[in-house]
Amino acid sequence: MSPVRVLLVDDQALFREALATLLATQDGIEVVGEAGDGDEALRRVAELGPDVVLMDLRMPVLDGVAATRRLRVEHPAVQVIALTTFDDDEDVFAALRAGALGYLLKDVSSTRLVEAVQAAARGESVLQPSVAAKVVARFAQLSEPTAPQPQPLVVPLSERELEVLRLLANGQSNREIATALYLAEGTVKNHVTNVLSKLGARDRTQAALRARALNLL
Repeated sequence: MSPVRVLLVDDQALFREALATLLATQDGIEVVGEAGDGDEALRRVAELGPDVVLMDLRMPVLDGVAATRRLRVEHPAVQVIALTTFDDDEDVFAALRAGALGYLLKDVSSTRLVEAVQAAARGESVLQPSVAAKVVARFAQLSEPTAPQPQPLVVPLSERELEVLRLLANGQSNREIATALYLAEGTVKNHVTNVLSKLGARDRTQAALRARALNLL
C-alpha cells in the first residue's frame, strides 16, 4: 500500500521541522513538502499532489480557512485537517465550513495525529474531542424549531457535493456520476465519502433518505 502523502502548512518553521521529523518516523506516511502560508500551500499542492494537508489556520498572506476553501474547489481529492492552537467556535466552524475534513489541536498526541492523517486519507472525518463537543452542541441548536434551517447541517454540503448527492439519490453509480459531471471516478468517490460523513449516513441509501428529510433534494 502506498504511503499517505502529507503536506505541512504552518508559518512557524520550527514547528514544521518538528512535525516533519515526527511523521518521518511513522510507517505509511510520507511528508512530501512544507509551506509557510496559505498562498504557498496552494502552489505546493499543485506541484506535489499530496493526499492530506495539515493546515494551520492563522497565517500571513492567506489564512488557513481561505486556503482550505480554495483547495476544496481546485483540488477536491486533497483532504485538509486543520491543525491549530485554537478551538474557539469561530475558528472551528469557519474551518469546517471551508471544507476541512478534520480539526485537531497542536497538543494532540503523535498516535492520534497519525491515526487522523490515515483516516483523512480514507475520507473519514477526524475531530478533537473538544471540537466534537462543539459540533454536537451546534446540532442540538439546529434541531430546535426556532432555529433557521436552510440547510440544517453543521458542515454544509458544497455545490458539487449536492450535485453528487442528487445523482446518488437517483441510484447512479460512481462511474455514472463521474460521466455525468465530467469528473474522475476517484474524485466522485471522495465526494461520496464526504457526503456520507456530513450527513452522518453509513451508506448511500441512508444518505438519500436523510437528504430527503432535510429537503436537500
